[in-house]
Amino acid sequence: MAEQRPKVGVAAIIHDHAGNIVMGERAGSHGAGTKQFPGGHLEYGESFAECAAREVLEETGLEVGDVRFLVATNDFFREEKKHYITIFVTCVITGENKEPQPMEPEKCARWDWVPWSEMWNTAKQQADTEKNGQDVSTRMFLPIVNLYRDYPELDNCLEGR
Repeated sequence: MAEQRPKVGVAAIIHDHAGNIVMGERAGSHGAGTKQFPGGHLEYGESFAECAAREVLEETGLEVGDVRFLVATNDFFREEKKHYITIFVTCVITGENKEPQPMEPEKCARWDWVPWSEMWNTAKQQADTEKNGQDVSTRMFLPIVNLYRDYPELDNCLEGR
């Protein structure tokens, strides 16, 4: 069997300084049907900030800046046999366009502004429910659930960013 190594993904938490973030629903890849942040694979020689800015523009049409490292999670997708290290960064919109557009509708049909607190509570509910062997109706992408599992103290992490 060929040696396998984890891939690196960058998740961009775009926020508006008022507690809202950009989220969409994954399609056509592992985690299809789950809620996600814009983001994607880190390219060779690319910084986290460069990756976040590139992926956000490709996926949403938004220009972002003030990209700041938040945390990282170790995400193993058992059914898909995929392993990722996800780098979470926060950022804000710097361009004229303030509304995300589905630039890659085969990967995400729409992007919406949602309150961080709503996303955080949904991730908490999913983590708690899965711990008890149950299922939930609204599902977050595994790295977001692991973000809650590994860093539950981040419920107010956007304050001052």
